[in-house]
Amino acid sequence: MDFIPSLPTLLAFSAASLLLAATPGPDMTLSISRALAQGKNAALYVVVGTSLGIVVHTMLVAFGISALITASPTAFLILKTGGAAYLLWLAIQALRYGSTLTVKKMDDVRGTPLANISSGFWVNLLNPKVIIFFMTFLPQFVSAGDPAVTHKLLFLGFFFILIGMPVNTAVILAADWLAGWLQKNRRVLRGLDYTFAGVFSIFAAKIFFTQAK
Repeated sequence: MDFIPSLPTLLAFSAASLLLAATPGPDMTLSISRALAQGKNAALYVVVGTSLGIVVHTMLVAFGISALITASPTAFLILKTGGAAYLLWLAIQALRYGSTLTVKKMDDVRGTPLANISSGFWVNLLNPKVIIFFMTFLPQFVSAGDPAVTHKLLFLGFFFILIGMPVNTAVILAADWLAGWLQKNRRVLRGLDYTFAGVFSIFAAKIFFTQAK
């Protein structure tokens, strides 16, 4: 199974993906808000939508990166270097500004499954940060000389969704308590910020030093 990365790569990717899934962002904010307004089933449909958005990003990255490698391995190297710089910038931003989670209980109890899936899909698909992040995050776990790079990128993208599912489900089931608790305990969010910054600083340094050899 050439499409499965090595165990060390898979473990590193899993740790980073789990941290990302637990870090509040637009998708988590939307799912919690929808859970409070319409119930857990509506929020789960939102997660289906956000996952579909990630599928699209994965496809674009997998086939786009493969084309880039074929056209110019040097361009791929530049992309990875830029990606490492972007991860470092994310770490700095996390330390400077921190996580934001503002959830309000809405009175609107309407919403079909399709509408909730659509909301989740578009919040991920049209989020510039998600687009840039996937373009820079996934390539850090493949090499330009790997003949199975396309399949590995596809595997990593779908594995990212799989890792996030239990976290998203737990967040939805505990939505009412979690939203209030997180907003009252900002130190927990701050702890996530420092963890996020540390992990992605390590990834950025690893890429920079590997390419300097």
